[in-house]
Amino acid sequence: MWNKNERDGNIDQAKGKVKQAVGALSGNDDLKAEGQADETTGKVEVAIGEIGRKVGDAITRVGTAVKP
Repeated sequence: MWNKNERDGNIDQAKGKVKQAVGALSGNDDLKAEGQADETTGKVEVAIGEIGRKVGDAITRVGTAVKP
């Protein structure tokens, strides 16, 4: 299950790819650069979300193992 960071990151990546494509087709270098920045931001958000989810899963497993 995705968390908010992963979901938002995937949306930003998709948005960035669309902006890059439109920028390339229209010859708009600023839009293309903005798309690259959005895609990079999305990748970072996804990575943060994955780390948070894995830490949460690990805490849950430890808590389950410790319960009497």
